[in-house]
Amino acid sequence: MAALYEQWKNLIENQTEDTFDSFWEIYSDTESRIYTDLLMNHEYVLSGTFQELVDRYEADPVIFMGFLDGVDSSLKTPHDYMNFDESSEITLDIDYEKLFYNMLAADAEHLATLDAWSEVLTKDQMMAIIKDFKKSKTVVRDEAKIGRNDPCPCGSGKKYKKCCGKN
Repeated sequence: MAALYEQWKNLIENQTEDTFDSFWEIYSDTESRIYTDLLMNHEYVLSGTFQELVDRYEADPVIFMGFLDGVDSSLKTPHDYMNFDESSEITLDIDYEKLFYNMLAADAEHLATLDAWSEVLTKDQMMAIIKDFKKSKTVVRDEAKIGRNDPCPCGSGKKYKKCCGKN
């Protein structure tokens, strides 16, 4: 039997136009349930075997592996899921500010807008994270654009359009 992580990658990579909606409904429902529980119980670090957590959340094991793959970048100590099986130990020590930021970056509005976030972060904290996220997407040009009729920056004395801007 292929490792759970490999099964997850195969599942996500082999979605078709016909299967994606059904897959997404199951995946996002499972993901929302898990995140809501984690947020409501954020003062505790969730741990247990893979199978114990699958049972706790009544999740399909492959879908739960997908959840772990997604949350990993928000953990204080990431895991190596490549060879995980049902008996593997998991500790989900989550950096919740990083998790919120990562949800914004993943364009996971259905998760970033969960009501349970109010249990973890204040409105001011969320607004600061949103501001940082938006700022990270802003492109700032360091150099002023050279106009066609400006002197060429190579120092030739010609206009840019007659020199380096010719091509």
